[in-house]
Amino acid sequence: MFETVVFYVFAAILLLAALRVITARNPVHAALYLVLAFVTASAIWLLLRAEFLAIALVLVYVGAVMVLFLFVVMMLDINLERLREGFWQYLPLGAAVGVLMAAEMAAVLVGRWFGLAAPARVLPADYSNTKELGRLLYTDYAYAFEIAAVILLVAIIAAIALTLRRRKDTRAQDPSVQVRARPRERVRLVSMPAEKDR
Repeated sequence: MFETVVFYVFAAILLLAALRVITARNPVHAALYLVLAFVTASAIWLLLRAEFLAIALVLVYVGAVMVLFLFVVMMLDINLERLREGFWQYLPLGAAVGVLMAAEMAAVLVGRWFGLAAPARVLPADYSNTKELGRLLYTDYAYAFEIAAVILLVAIIAAIALTLRRRKDTRAQDPSVQVRARPRERVRLVSMPAEKDR
């Protein structure tokens, strides 16, 4: 009973934080609400006894990705009025997706209450969810895991190719010209007539 109450408290906090992510006017506040949503989701994963996934979520997303996102948001000069221009245009699609997700979650909860869900598995005392996750990833889902890795690699290469620009105003040294320089050309003595004091 206590675990169920804690789950619903964390789920309510997660829903409120996710709602504030999309309704906050300040992008920094939205990013901080997203951090709260990630931490709450990791707490729910801890309730589900998925400790590895919970720690990975906190370390990877909260510790690295969100800190980088916060730095980028705080360094950029974001025009908030321009960002809000197309908000109402996408509201019907967003509302439809939200209603669909709420219906799916309600179906899962109703199925558990009426006994339609699969019975819970009794796990042995030496069970490790990290070991089970690794076994599933590298046996049953090996091809899907490799395809996802290739897609991520292609996305990284595409992002680098799209953002790499040659700028004319940047100054750079040419190492080949520096290596070809001769010692006699490095220092040149110029004789000038001496100036006379007036």
